[in-house]
Amino acid sequence: MTIENFDWKAAEAELNGDRAEVETIAPDEDYIDAAAVPVDDAEAHRAWNAPEADRRAPILPAWVLSRSGLAAELTRFGKLVAYRCAYHGVRLPLYGARLAAWSPVGTARVVGAVWRWASDAEGRPIRSDAVTAHDYAAYQGLVRLRDRHVRFRGALTITGALGLTGAGLYLGFGAPDPLAWSALGGTVAALGLAGKPADKPLVTRAVVKVKLRPLTSPMVEKALSRIGIAALTAIAKGGEGIHWPEPISRDGSGWRAVIDLPAGTTAVEVIDRRDKLAAALARPLGCVWPEGQSDVHPGRLVLWVGDTDLADAKAVAWPLAKGGTVDLFAPFPLGVDPRGKAVTADLMYTNWLVGSIPGMGKTFLVKLPVLAAGLDARAEVQVFELKGTGDLAFAEQYATRYASGADDEEIEAALIALRDLRAECKRRARIIKGLPRDLCPENKVTPELASRKGLGLHPLVVAIDECQELFSHPEYGKEAAELAEKVVKLGRALGVILLLATQRPDKDSLPTGVSANVGTRACLRVMGQVENDMILGTSAYKNGIRATMFTKRDRGVFYLVGAADAALIVKGAFVDGPAADRIAARARALRIERGTLAGHAAGEATATAAAPAHHVLDDLAAVWPGGEANVWNTVLVDRLAELRPEVYGQWTGLADTAKTEALTAAVKPYGLSTKGVGRRVGGEVVNRRGLNRGDLDKAREGRTGGR
Repeated sequence: MTIENFDWKAAEAELNGDRAEVETIAPDEDYIDAAAVPVDDAEAHRAWNAPEADRRAPILPAWVLSRSGLAAELTRFGKLVAYRCAYHGVRLPLYGARLAAWSPVGTARVVGAVWRWASDAEGRPIRSDAVTAHDYAAYQGLVRLRDRHVRFRGALTITGALGLTGAGLYLGFGAPDPLAWSALGGTVAALGLAGKPADKPLVTRAVVKVKLRPLTSPMVEKALSRIGIAALTAIAKGGEGIHWPEPISRDGSGWRAVIDLPAGTTAVEVIDRRDKLAAALARPLGCVWPEGQSDVHPGRLVLWVGDTDLADAKAVAWPLAKGGTVDLFAPFPLGVDPRGKAVTADLMYTNWLVGSIPGMGKTFLVKLPVLAAGLDARAEVQVFELKGTGDLAFAEQYATRYASGADDEEIEAALIALRDLRAECKRRARIIKGLPRDLCPENKVTPELASRKGLGLHPLVVAIDECQELFSHPEYGKEAAELAEKVVKLGRALGVILLLATQRPDKDSLPTGVSANVGTRACLRVMGQVENDMILGTSAYKNGIRATMFTKRDRGVFYLVGAADAALIVKGAFVDGPAADRIAARARALRIERGTLAGHAAGEATATAAAPAHHVLDDLAAVWPGGEANVWNTVLVDRLAELRPEVYGQWTGLADTAKTEALTAAVKPYGLSTKGVGRRVGGEVVNRRGLNRGDLDKAREGRTGGR
């Protein structure tokens, strides 16, 4: 074979191991013309220009480029320097006493060293060796050399001694006191250092207890192999290891490790074992925060390990607590993530849903968007706190509507507000539809439109805390759910924002149509998967976004979904009652200056402030057919709708069964129950659920007005 005929590509493929082994089989008559081809085509592999997948390492560490990260590192270094200065500063008298105690020994050592130098003591062993060897010529030469050294060194020693004596007399009798004392102190310090024992340091070491060791790859691999995942356990036995796409690095006040887990292992599996991972790393649970990076692939794990427990971290100050205003069309400060980086969120164009079990800081979190809305003088704010403890009472200073309580009066006030919101959405939609295209190109409220008072398109933020009291109300709940769903779906682009908070996230207290359409979700600690997904969205738990992992100590810590591309863990800013009152006073002053203070805050009567002028039991008595002891629910519902169509009109379009259920639910809280009532219709007896007049009268007598 000549070089010209040599198949270089085939040889190269063979050397590289790219040639696929093809089994030789007897030719089949049906496929006699078919040629066997390799499954893995080496030529195609070489010709394929793979997209660039490498990531360039950052020129500067991430913490240098982040204002919060740089501040955290400078703060840490400054605290360490200050600590060391203070530690040694208070011990200066001790260090001085040690030097003074060692100075006599130092004096003796210095005098002895000078004497040995002046007398040429270092040459004595050499001269002794010459005597021992009977080398008299060498000895005589060494003696002459010693004599020259002694004469020269003696003269220098005497001169130096006279100079020191003169300096001492001057410092003792002629020099200013500061100079004299400084010289004395310096001399004692120098002699003390000369006399210091070899095994005793002058200064006590400033021992700073290191709470956490730096995060290393062996530490992470060892920890992952011990959390009970088979593929990770195999790492310790020589199985497939994990891969490190980038080095472990400092990130804020902690360490960040990016890990590609073994094939078939997902980040969610590790997140589900966060407590075991923290135990394996020997770190507090609040320091260990594993997250997935599903935009890369499901097996990409980002592990952040903090220096301090997030629950023990210093309370986060709200940047707007002492000054400043808010533009609701831009993000407002909400808190910090575990790394200490500031987290912001939008309020415009997105509705909010906040949930948790009681006592985890839900209301403190709700304060922040309510206060932020207050600091935009254009915004109209309405607040309904249906727990009745006055946690959001600060908003009375600038809110156009405000109610606090868990009774029917406050709940109906919230319902009336939702009715008005629905009507407001219709009004705004008509206005936006009629605006010229150049003023409203996107058919939604813009900052410019919101600032034009004549249009009435200002931001309208309505907060309902403990919304489960409204949605689960037997009389108002169904209508409230329908209205809230419509407002959530339609109000966003119209500048109408609904902020709902609940401590009982379930299908009965939080309508599915509402929870499914909310854009921004914040979930503090909850106890189960259902509650987690009701707040954070369907499949959030499955995707590793689990507020169930928060502990009792994680008050004010929550998962935030919708504010960024990925879910965030946030420690909310802390605003206590007095601080909230001061911020609310600023919000009120802004509205007075701009001329937008109205409604409840201005002392004007609103629909939410009026007590209900009717009651379902009284209305039933008013429409009861004369002489009838028992009446069907369907008949009573029709009569109620005729009496008060604005209250009971939504029941008229229901089927008979639904009418019966609606009235039954409305009277149940007052101890009134339905019974079977027979009526002859067309010659046949028809039984339906109905009420008894005697039972109604007893319920009216015992009514307290509460639920």
